[in-house]
Amino acid sequence: MEYKRRSAEKAIILALRDLGGSASRARIREDIAENEYDGFTYQQVNYMKKGKKNSYSPFIFDFNFGIRNLRSIGYIEEPKRGHDIVLTEAGQNDDLSNYPTLEQEKKIGDYWNKKNAERAQRHKNKLQNESNTEESNDVTSEEKEDTDNVNWKTQLLNQLMQFDPGKFEAFSRLLISKMGIKIDKYRGIALSGDHGIDGFGYFISDEFRTSRVAIQCKRYNVNNAVSEPEIDNFKGVMSSFNAECGIFVTTSHFTKNAKEKAMQGNNTVTLIDGQHLVNLVEKYQLHITPVQTYVLDDYYFDLGE
Repeated sequence: MEYKRRSAEKAIILALRDLGGSASRARIREDIAENEYDGFTYQQVNYMKKGKKNSYSPFIFDFNFGIRNLRSIGYIEEPKRGHDIVLTEAGQNDDLSNYPTLEQEKKIGDYWNKKNAERAQRHKNKLQNESNTEESNDVTSEEKEDTDNVNWKTQLLNQLMQFDPGKFEAFSRLLISKMGIKIDKYRGIALSGDHGIDGFGYFISDEFRTSRVAIQCKRYNVNNAVSEPEIDNFKGVMSSFNAECGIFVTTSHFTKNAKEKAMQGNNTVTLIDGQHLVNLVEKYQLHITPVQTYVLDDYYFDLGE
């Protein structure tokens, strides 16, 4: 596929409204991809393009421009480093059918004219994002940190797609064990397969109630979504193992019907798509090495009189 650059403002607003008016940059992008707001598909939001040195996300540039444009017209509050993006009352309630209006276009234009003038004053005609030498814009530390985070997670997901089936199943079981599931040493472990499951385990709740958990893994590329029949088949297998719940892991994503099917009946299925998968790797620090860095807070940027 090829990504065509375009405005992401409407998608950002719709996602924020869906998320209750405030959310992190990463959560906003996940919600845009999940609900395909303003026509952005999961594939477009997560598409990586090869540059001269590194791969990069074209969507994140549209996303960052969108955040700035929405700030310039008063639809989101002034972003603070390390804090969520927050809708204003206007951003929460205004009708978007005519967005952007002529007045809003003028405000956005004035904002970028001011930014260009500031760059000229500082004798910086080109401020380049280190992760993409082909793009040039006034990148904030918050945007750069967010972009770097997207890039390493995309690299991780691409590597997971290169795993052979046995290694991906073993990886999934290891991650799920970190999440508190005690993995059965025999069921679903053999590479020859065990009646359609890729793992089996037990979860003990705080009330000391033990639930049986069946595990299914699909190493798909981003263009192949897990469909409703696959969830339906997995539920049938779960029943044969008397599993109260299931976990379905994929490097891709799930169709809308698959998500609905997962929630039906008594034996529900927890769905872990590619973006959720890399977030869990980060959360549980699974075979990754954190690099410590620091971001200056607003105190240092308020220069006073």
